This record gives sequence, C-alpha cells and structure tokens, in this order.
Amino acid sequence: MTRTRLLGRTLMTAAASTVLALGVVAAPADAVAERDHDRHPAGEPLVIAHRGASGYRPEHTLAAYRLAIQQGADYVEPDLVSTKDGVLVARHENEISGTTDVADHPEFADRRTTKTIDGVSVTGWFTEDLTLAELKTLRAKERLPKVRPDNTRYDGQFEIPTLDEVIRLVKRESGRAGRRIGIAPETKHPTYFDSIGLSLEEPLVTTLRRSGLDRPNAKVVVQSFETGNLRQLDTMTQVPLAQLVDGSGAPYDLVASGSTTTYADLVKPAGLADIATYADWVAPAKNLIVPRDSSGAIGAPSPLVADAHAAGLRVVTWTMRVENQFLPTNHRIGTDPNAKGDLAGEIEAFLDAGVDALFSDNPDIAVETRDGWLAGEGAA
Repeated sequence: MTRTRLLGRTLMTAAASTVLALGVVAAPADAVAERDHDRHPAGEPLVIAHRGASGYRPEHTLAAYRLAIQQGADYVEPDLVSTKDGVLVARHENEISGTTDVADHPEFADRRTTKTIDGVSVTGWFTEDLTLAELKTLRAKERLPKVRPDNTRYDGQFEIPTLDEVIRLVKRESGRAGRRIGIAPETKHPTYFDSIGLSLEEPLVTTLRRSGLDRPNAKVVVQSFETGNLRQLDTMTQVPLAQLVDGSGAPYDLVASGSTTTYADLVKPAGLADIATYADWVAPAKNLIVPRDSSGAIGAPSPLVADAHAAGLRVVTWTMRVENQFLPTNHRIGTDPNAKGDLAGEIEAFLDAGVDALFSDNPDIAVETRDGWLAGEGAA
C-alpha cells in the first residue's frame, strides 16, 4: 500500500455521506453534508480527546470518551494494550496499579511482579497477566489524584473498556450528535507485546475490519512511538498512520535492533521524508514544535511544521492540559502547579504555528479555542 493513496484519505477532509464513518445516522444526505461542512470545514484543525476528557473523568473510560464527544472533540484516543487472552483494552500502560483498583483485589495479589518493559524495570500488575474476564472485575481510578482531586469522585465507578466497546460507543454517539466522530488508537509497547506472543497489530486490524472501519474514508488514525509496527501496519490496513515522536530518546524498536536513530533524527527533513513513506501524520511532542526557553516560556515556533508539510505529512501535537505544571511559564496563572492556567493561550500559539491537530485532556477548552481562532485572525 502506498502513502500517496493514504494521504488522500487524511483526517482533515470531512466528506459527506448518508452513512457516517463511525455509525449510521438517520438523516438525509444533504442535511449530513451541511452539518459536516459547517462543523468540519476542510482544513480545520482537529481536536483529539487525549484518553477521552481525562481532565474531567478517569482516563480511558467510556465516561471519559462520552464526555469528550459531548464537549465537541473530533476524535477520541484509546491507548491499546493486550489482556492475557489477546483482547485489546484501553489503558495508558499495561501496568495498571495506578489506573485501577487491582491492588485492592486479594485474589490477584500473587500476580504482582516485576518486568522489564522497553528496557525499564516496572513493578506492579499487568494486563497481559489477567484475562478479560478478570480485568472486568476491576474498576478504574484517577491516575493523577493530587492534580485532579475532583476526578477521584468517580473512582470505582467504571470498567476497563475493550477496543470493541470504545468503537460501539463512538458509533452510538456519532448517531446522537449527528456528526462523525473518529478514533485514534495508539499501540503501546508493540515490541514488548510481540516478545510475549501477544502482537497488537493483528487484533487491531481484525477489529477495525469487523467494525467496518478498515477503509479509506473511515475516521481512524493509528499511532505508535515505534516505527517497525507502523511499517507493518502500512501493509495491513487502509487507515492513516501517525508516527509519534517524543522530545528525547529513540523508538524502542530501533533501540532493540541496535540502531542509533533517535527521535531527533526523525524530525529532521530526511527523517520526515522517510516517515512519509509509511505514515500520513507526524505527532511530535509540543516542545519540538514551539520550544521553551531557559525560563520555560514559549516563543517562536521551530521549522518542524513547515518541514513536515513539505514532506507531505500532517502534524498533530501533544498534550494540551489546563493545569499550570503542564503549561509554559508565560501561560501559567499564579504559582499553584495544580491551578488552572491559560490553556487557550498555549493552544492559540500552536494553531498559529500551523499544526493540523492537537491532543488535549480538556477538549472543551480546545474546541472553544480552536473555533474562536478560526473565527478570528488565525483563520485568515
């Protein structure tokens, strides 16, 4: 499969259809087309709900995804890991002591162990050591309770969703909202999961096909911090792919193979040209796009967005969060690291820098800011 064809299927064009890409909506074709044109004009920067509306609900729960859609997000993001019986579930990491109540389950006490994940020693409970039925007995909890204490009121209320359940939710909510909502799954630690016989790529593609989403006009983009599994997925699926790029280090699959290529190499012009041979998007950490100075403030953007566009890639950045500790110093309000700062100002700086999409824990703020930016000078 060539990237030339896939670039024509990027997320930036919302083509009208009587059958919405993620669910059938009982509305006339003209009405759907009008709604899509008004809400999603071609070229409009997208808002992707980072693990759902995780600023307001425990991340990677159906409640977080549902709220994100209600807040106007264009896409929701399920990070994917595998259970012992090969089912893909939405968790940020395969170690789940920080996002579930597994430590409170005495029946799983003997599953606590230490493993090496991408070269790092990690102790806790892991999804690959529990079957889906066992995982479903757990309940999600807020990952950052000191940062987001309001979210802790939802601890213990929500199950860990499967990818199938996320897709079904998005289809239902697409119908209710009368607009197409996309999904942006991320494969987590694919080299590690390959090493234990629980490859992520095949069940992901199988699920997309079973759900009718492995097609050019489905609103799906698959992400990874590794390169090898994206190259593999390029031969397996028709949906767009996104190469995630961290602010330091290197893709673990390249590290494991002995390669000296780093993330910094990937965002040089030659690296971007190579990414364009297998992916449609590049997804750099935000500091690579609008760097911070020695005081932690942001100023002028780097050439990365222009270079990526010249290579034929769209650019999505991560992660926009409202709390001061996650913001550049010139967009913080007060000195409390957990207080809310000027997230809208930071988002505007990245829209001015030319990004095509952004991930946010606070999709309501991101959508409002994006829409205001489009209505103002930024859209000119």
